Amino acid sequence: MFAKCFDPNGARHGLPTYPWRCAPDGLATKRQLRARGLRPGGQSVAAQILRPRYRRGPLVAYLYRVDHAKPVRPMTPGKWSALAKANRARRTCPVCRQDAGYVIPTSVGMCVPCAYPEEQRAA
Repeated sequence: MFAKCFDPNGARHGLPTYPWRCAPDGLATKRQLRARGLRPGGQSVAAQILRPRYRRGPLVAYLYRVDHAKPVRPMTPGKWSALAKANRARRTCPVCRQDAGYVIPTSVGMCVPCAYPEEQRAA
């Protein structure tokens, strides 16, 4: 399995490819960049990591160069207010129009007291 995922020249996969947890220093995934306060900043994918799975295709994680990454842009006041409005809308029940105090699950589509009124009366 290791040999199928090891292609540092990119001859087989088109990109330099490394096995899971064997990427060289200086490369990171988007999540790893974000944890460091960085973003890819428009650079193209530098390499990839493959994690083989049985009976399915491999998991792929794309790697970016850390030295070409840029700092994360700070949130503006407009973005903060838009995010607050979106979260408020996700907490507001469409039936009773009250803030539920939690994000209403899309599977139910309303707050718990509106979705299950019989259980609320019994309690």
